[in-house]
Amino acid sequence: MTDTSRSAGAPIVRFAPSPTGYLHIGGARTALFNWLYAKGRGGKMLLRIEDTDRERNNPEAVAAIVDGLKWLELNWDGDTVSQFGRAHRHRQVAEELLANGHAYKCWLTPAELDAMREKAQAEKQPLTIRSPWRERDPAEAPAGVPYVIRLKAPREGETVVDDQVQGRVVFQNKELDDLIILRSDGNPTYNLAVVVDDHDMQVTNIIRGVDHLTNAARQTQIYDAMGWEIPIFAHVPLIHGPDGAKLSKRHGALGIEAYKEMGYLPAALRNYLVRLGWSHGNDEIMSTSQMLDWFDTVDINRSAARFDFAKLEDLNGHYIRNTDDQELLNRIEDLLPYLPEGGRIVERLDANMRANWLNAMPGLKERAKTLVELVQASEFLFADRPLALDDKAQKLLDAEGRQRLADLLPKLEAANRWKAAELEEIVRTYAEAAGAKLGKVAQPLRAALTGKAVSPPVFDVMAVLGRDEALARIKDQAA
Repeated sequence: MTDTSRSAGAPIVRFAPSPTGYLHIGGARTALFNWLYAKGRGGKMLLRIEDTDRERNNPEAVAAIVDGLKWLELNWDGDTVSQFGRAHRHRQVAEELLANGHAYKCWLTPAELDAMREKAQAEKQPLTIRSPWRERDPAEAPAGVPYVIRLKAPREGETVVDDQVQGRVVFQNKELDDLIILRSDGNPTYNLAVVVDDHDMQVTNIIRGVDHLTNAARQTQIYDAMGWEIPIFAHVPLIHGPDGAKLSKRHGALGIEAYKEMGYLPAALRNYLVRLGWSHGNDEIMSTSQMLDWFDTVDINRSAARFDFAKLEDLNGHYIRNTDDQELLNRIEDLLPYLPEGGRIVERLDANMRANWLNAMPGLKERAKTLVELVQASEFLFADRPLALDDKAQKLLDAEGRQRLADLLPKLEAANRWKAAELEEIVRTYAEAAGAKLGKVAQPLRAALTGKAVSPPVFDVMAVLGRDEALARIKDQAA
């Protein structure tokens, strides 16, 4: 593993979402990349909520972000930091920059700013604010008029961001204006707050979306003005839909809680997300310990990744098949309150029903790609008699199908042991004697037992339901 931290010590990273919305899929991947990088090197991942914009701050979003990280099992170190709670420290640094000549008070009026904007539009040039107060004597300022504090950014030369993903990115200083670091109401701006917090929290590596690349240039100028060491940057590509378009809700741009409610497993989602923009050879399925060993920011691709629900479902199905049955049942119980039929199942989920569900789990999980599908396939366990039949089940239970059940019923009633293997032998023997293929008997039997044409192996279903319940369901549908 390559150690790319600034010093010989373990890296310190931070995940720093804005609480304006829930933890979306791109933010979850950023958190995962940070977590893997830090934990794989014995370092720390810190959590900071960038809530300086009080108008857009949403306490519910903060709770959703925290819950989403916990569900993904991405634990962070120490207490969650509120950026707004550190505003006094940000103001202190702004005043320090002002005192050492790296910042200045600016009294530009809205009218003057509008004039600059109109001039830039007329000349079809990007707006680059050039404040006359950079060199003007503050003594000339209008009395009683509020001011902002701007960074006195270099106007000549270049600002370079050496990025582990994007490479060497050069910004011409003439195209970067003097950033406001303290608003007229005394509140710090985002870029100042981020730099101060990252410095004070001793962050060594900043792993975030490529949409922050321009911010990295502005923040580099603040680091330089304060004489602080600049963290190592890694700006990861965006996530697009399978069609290459910007990720939208139809593609999967949903809050992490939606993926939980759709029945995905945290381990499967982590495995899928880590492969969006990063790879380790041809490995598709990898354990968390392997990800921790293998992950490095220098291996992240520069191009945008594409989100594909079909691939996620296939991967989730793999994880379901390889997850312990009891763990699956525990996760299903957490999921039930979010499902339309979940309340009815919860009411009937006693110790006996849990045992039945566990017994059925090996057969149930073979076909399910999500926990929701697994619950749907389990509905026969909780169905009330007489069962409601879907359309395909009704077709299977035509006159011939019902007669098959009637003929088979006494043979099943005489079974010595109500076990799947013995029940299968009884049904096979009957089918051979009747000159029928096994499916011609097993399918009506499946329909009678589950109300559906598709289910786990029918003999496993019979065994799980138990003698009394299985025979009663068959009698309900027999001719």
